[in-house]
Amino acid sequence: MSLNRQTYNLPNQLAGAVAASLDDWKKNNKVARLWQKDASLWTGTDESNWLGWLTITEEQLARIDALKQIAEDVKKARFKHALLLGMGGSSLCPEVLRMTFGKIKGFPELHVLDSTDPAQIKAIEEKVDLRRTICIVSSKSGSTLEPNIYKQYFFERVKAKVGEKEAGNRFIAITDPGSQMQQVAATDKFRKIFMGVPSIGGRYSAISNFGMVPAAVMGLDVAKFLKNTKEMVVACGAASSADSNPGVVLGTILGVAANHGRDKLTIVTSPGIFDLGAWLEQLIAESTGKIGKGIIPVDRERLAKPAAYSNDRVFAYLRLASKPSKAQDGAVAALEKAGHGVVRITLPNIYNLGQEFFRWEIATAVAGSILGINAFNQPDVEASKIETKKLTGQYETTGSLPPESPFFLS
Repeated sequence: MSLNRQTYNLPNQLAGAVAASLDDWKKNNKVARLWQKDASLWTGTDESNWLGWLTITEEQLARIDALKQIAEDVKKARFKHALLLGMGGSSLCPEVLRMTFGKIKGFPELHVLDSTDPAQIKAIEEKVDLRRTICIVSSKSGSTLEPNIYKQYFFERVKAKVGEKEAGNRFIAITDPGSQMQQVAATDKFRKIFMGVPSIGGRYSAISNFGMVPAAVMGLDVAKFLKNTKEMVVACGAASSADSNPGVVLGTILGVAANHGRDKLTIVTSPGIFDLGAWLEQLIAESTGKIGKGIIPVDRERLAKPAAYSNDRVFAYLRLASKPSKAQDGAVAALEKAGHGVVRITLPNIYNLGQEFFRWEIATAVAGSILGINAFNQPDVEASKIETKKLTGQYETTGSLPPESPFFLS
């Protein structure tokens, strides 16, 4: 085990502002206050209710047997495929693990459905043998429309293949305690119900059951993965000085850079961990983009020559040491030489991926504090869910959607 290394080179003015901010974090004991869940670090509203992810790694290690048992159970049942049914935060981490680790011998191949596009649903259904598939319904609230639709559709499809008595045994639920999904799973006699932690939001849920149950089912050594992650948790801990705390340093760079007009973060990931960028994109964009502020993550951009970029960027290069890209190495070195702000993070192997989940969660929380926003709510997402429920509710009642009014006429 080893800690993923982080270094950075910043333009002089930005470097000075970052140093000053880190000094402020030290003087005002902000690292300890973060771990104490002090909401005044952000907006002083409900932030303290959303920091359960800080301690989830140790909690998962304490109940590792449950994860080992589901892995063994699924392996013994000789399922060929595992199909995760979820949206957003509940599906992005499993997708990263699927793309990074691939098919693991002796375990089902993981597939992830996070789209209601009928063509995509049909395509994924054709990829799996439903007679030999374990379905994982992943919904934190249990009331999100898309996972509920997936469950209803695939439960009927599985029932048609294996019969009504056996159908529930082909499903696992991951949901928060007391949710509607928990009730549905119990009624339909699901094989297993795993609980989420109410104080962990979807995009911060990678190390919780929303990430680790699919990881176990697809055959990851979750004990090893979590032990490696714990190294980063300790390095980012309450006793760690702000200027040597990997997550706080990264978050300070991002937050201070955004306040200085460098509010675009280009994420460069080695080919072996390329899908990590999609997870980072949601974490950063949804956490920081609100009340006219935000950091704009740019994922999977083909890097241009340094002259193509202005002074509105910071670059983060997540390099897999066991399988780097020479082209990426050269492009990032050129950016650094030209004076652009570059953060370099090196992963020795893919089992250290969990360290990045945690580092970037800390970093996002710190950047949110520096930007003066609540890094844990999602006002536009909630507003969208309310409007969607209004539309679907009216359709169920009347059989038609409400008439639309154009917002612009030329």
